[in-house]
Amino acid sequence: MGIIRYLLLYCPTNILTVCVLERQIFDFLGYQWAPILANFVHIIIVILGLFGTIQYRPRYITGYAVWLVLWVTWNVFVICFYLEAGDLSKVIYL
Repeated sequence: MGIIRYLLLYCPTNILTVCVLERQIFDFLGYQWAPILANFVHIIIVILGLFGTIQYRPRYITGYAVWLVLWVTWNVFVICFYLEAGDLSKVIYL
């Protein structure tokens, strides 16, 4: 049970944390401060999620799961927006 819990919970969380920290560094190079604040909140929630899995706190795990769904949904939206998929377009026709 221990190795399965490790592979399912800790490894993906650590990979996500490294990706967010890398994104944080690149955001500091630009002028977009909203993504920096969002990444900071994400890092805090990932830490709480790790704490929740280690201590087995269901409220923290549930909060992390909800946040992760929102985070992935937002990232998919941003990717589709920049690729102009479907009706998402940066050009507004008046």
